[in-house]
Amino acid sequence: MRQLQSFLVIPLLVFSFLVTSIQAQTDEAMEETGYAGDHFSLEGALSLFKAAKSMEDFEKALNKESNQVNNLDLNEDGDIDYIRVIDHMDGDAHAIVLQVPVSETESQDLAVIEIEKTGAENAILQIIGDEEVFGESKIVEPFDVEADDSQGRGPGDIIAFKRVVVNVWFWPSVRFVYGPRYRVWVSPFSWRVYPRGWRPRRPRPFSTFYVGLRPYRTSFRVVNTHRVVRAHNVYVPRRRTSTTVVRKTTVVRNSKGGTAVRRTTTTTRKAQGAGGAKAAKRTTTSTTKVRGRNGGTATKRTTTRAAGAKTKNGAAVGKRRTTTTTKAKSRNGKTAGKKRTTTVRKKRKN
Repeated sequence: MRQLQSFLVIPLLVFSFLVTSIQAQTDEAMEETGYAGDHFSLEGALSLFKAAKSMEDFEKALNKESNQVNNLDLNEDGDIDYIRVIDHMDGDAHAIVLQVPVSETESQDLAVIEIEKTGAENAILQIIGDEEVFGESKIVEPFDVEADDSQGRGPGDIIAFKRVVVNVWFWPSVRFVYGPRYRVWVSPFSWRVYPRGWRPRRPRPFSTFYVGLRPYRTSFRVVNTHRVVRAHNVYVPRRRTSTTVVRKTTVVRNSKGGTAVRRTTTTTRKAQGAGGAKAAKRTTTSTTKVRGRNGGTATKRTTTRAAGAKTKNGAAVGKRRTTTTTKAKSRNGKTAGKKRTTTVRKKRKN
């Protein structure tokens, strides 16, 4: 009996240590940066979205003071901003935008929740924080842990755990937007047109606001992989930015001596030829821009294309091509460019 108890306790201790480690890493990363995004929690927004039964409920939860998710004052008028929710839908892809009306003529996107179905009862989502609010695009997704049996283990081995991507199909909010009666949600509220009972309040100091975010960070993580491609393509042409917010963000970047702004786009295409050959093509483009204190700017763009094909005779052919282009421009108007291309081909027969 004692051996059985010990066998059960060890996995629980390992799991607890993993969760604590994740919490500690997140706490360490959450330092005040000076960007507006310091005062909005992407993890908190996903937590509220997970529990919401409709888009209207989600918008109410975002703006509810007791939820402690929003502490933004983008236009610096001394009041916390009202966040409205707008869904852009295309087939089974949803781009749910969290947006702040900054003035009568301008709005600023805070983040977008991108959702795609990957099966009859499977869906994935991520929330992407806008680079003009967070300094650079910030991707957050739900995660879970499960036992890792990839290496195999014996009776006396300690159980290892690994993080897994979460199937969000059974979230009430996800089931709602994929329901047969769903009507695409567009918030009826705008600049100085707010719901009855909502009143603007004063922002809190970052140190106070930050403490209230801790419970939201145990089930969500910051990642670098952009998994939701089709919904992102739905969102990109509809993105809204405010010159007021862009100007403030530029000032912060310059004060830091130049901060990278990274955009990563990943696309995957599949095709089948007449001869039965199947091919898959994946293109990833990353763009990084840096502005230093001396006014010089630099742009680095890396594009990786991977193509694979499998023919009827079982032969597999792979081709990978990476192109890196770097451009720089100084105050004197001189420009410099450097381009490097690397191509790797692989061929294997079964």
